[in-house]
Amino acid sequence: MLEISNARKTFFKGMPDEKVALDGLSLKLNRGDFVVVIGSNGAGKSTMMNAISGALLVDSGRIVINGDDVTTMPVHARARHVARVFQDPMKGTAASMTIAENMLLADLRQNPARLRRGLTPQRREKYREHLSYLGLGLENRFDTQVSLLSGGQRQSLSLVMAVSGEPDVLLLDEHTAALDPRTADLVLNATLRAVNALKLTTMMVTHNMAHAVEYGNRVIMLDSGKVLLELSGEEKARATVRDLIGHFSVKTDRMVLGV
Repeated sequence: MLEISNARKTFFKGMPDEKVALDGLSLKLNRGDFVVVIGSNGAGKSTMMNAISGALLVDSGRIVINGDDVTTMPVHARARHVARVFQDPMKGTAASMTIAENMLLADLRQNPARLRRGLTPQRREKYREHLSYLGLGLENRFDTQVSLLSGGQRQSLSLVMAVSGEPDVLLLDEHTAALDPRTADLVLNATLRAVNALKLTTMMVTHNMAHAVEYGNRVIMLDSGKVLLELSGEEKARATVRDLIGHFSVKTDRMVLGV
């Protein structure tokens, strides 16, 4: 479903503060894989997510999603392939629009633009069903402006919007890190239900080692823009938080402090 081949990205090339963010990164995700991505700050996690989504283009290498070469496609052209939930709850929604209007935007993002009816009764019923899974009562607040929602409610809405189109690849960029513990658990549980029910190919970046051990069928660790470690199958099932931490050379990283 996703194949990254020898991807390279360098920032400030030729300058004193030149930074190699991706150094020949190669990675393949099969359909239905749930890959948890870990790594120290500056390991290349965000750059990899941006490269997959099209938020930045790689200097060289190739990115293929569901058989389509998207290497040179900008972010809007990859919308039918990729959905992303960011760490910041404010990024995934349009604050000045209502819940229903945000859901409609998500519904239309994977389809070619053409004249058609917007919030039909059928769509409203579908959106109500999707939102009801969260247990937050958002399905009864269709006409509420998103700016009036809490951070947790907005992040929950972002998640529903991301999965509603059943994207080829779902990117979760530390999507519970900015939430309080109770809301983070709610959003993570909703994520797992959606991923399992829809069999979505998913990549989740986290600094929580317990989540890396507990969730997904694969875990990869990035270091200096390359895959340093990959665990799957029985090897992942046997892994512990202490095992993962042992692969880090910088013990003061906030990942260690947050365990």
